[in-house]
Amino acid sequence: MLPYTFHHIGLTSALNVMLDTLTKYQKTGNSTFALTIMIPTWNNLKYLKNCIKSLQKNSTHKIQIIVIVNEGKDGTKEWLEKQNDIDFIHSPSNLGICYGLNCVRSMVRSEYLVYVNDDMYLLPNWDVVILKEIEAIGSKNFMLSCTAIEPIDTGNPCVVVKDFGLDIEHFDEERLLKEYKNLYTNDWNGSTWPPTIVHVDLWDLVGGLSIEFSPGMYSDPDFSKKLYEAGVRNFKGLGNSMVYHFVSKSTKRIKKNRGKRTFLLKWGITSRTFSEKFLKKGKVYNGEIETIKLDKKSVLINKLKKIISC
Repeated sequence: MLPYTFHHIGLTSALNVMLDTLTKYQKTGNSTFALTIMIPTWNNLKYLKNCIKSLQKNSTHKIQIIVIVNEGKDGTKEWLEKQNDIDFIHSPSNLGICYGLNCVRSMVRSEYLVYVNDDMYLLPNWDVVILKEIEAIGSKNFMLSCTAIEPIDTGNPCVVVKDFGLDIEHFDEERLLKEYKNLYTNDWNGSTWPPTIVHVDLWDLVGGLSIEFSPGMYSDPDFSKKLYEAGVRNFKGLGNSMVYHFVSKSTKRIKKNRGKRTFLLKWGITSRTFSEKFLKKGKVYNGEIETIKLDKKSVLINKLKKIISC
């Protein structure tokens, strides 16, 4: 299918430039899928290929893959043009995560959105576990996450630490595929970071990712907070739907926004307060989280931090 380009629609000059340079390549036509995988990438072709290989090799259900190509100076665009079953959008500049994920919404051909980093390798049955969980939930009011296996300990209580390679050159795929089932863990509270899964109606209800967090730092907890405000109380990490994550191969290169401050000024609490006290991050999953009211000490601490940040 021939690419089509966004047209000028009378927004600000900066946004017009962005829209005028975006090109969509929809190769899947009107097909329908069980899940839509959205993968932002920024000159990271070797990791992107590994990620897509894992999806094609280890997925059981019919999945749609949409890649958001930022710049693509390393041959990413040319490689994707040769693939017959991968949809993508290309921007000659770096859109970042927020604009990037939002702009592919019109290309989605399933009910469920899965946001995946390009430096992830998805393990067998990752999608089977997710779809069984969605069927068991029986509603659209949820946010699910896969469990990441990472080679280094970053202090995240929801991550399993096991080294199968710090980078793609040292990735031991064979050993990972033999051992990953031994790393299954309990389901956990606090679904926030990718891979994340939501229903498209929920995504639309809260307007996708918030562009004030561009290029993307802290857009994940902000999205979870928006879902929380919309009434979602099921933020579940699945202990037997797993991915291997090489850890921040793109974010190390980007000029970061002050997302921590933006979150505090927007919501009046820190992202840490939200993750730990509201979402119960890392705690064993025992059902939907309760609606809570912060104690006076926590309220005061958050107010002082907001004042200091202004």
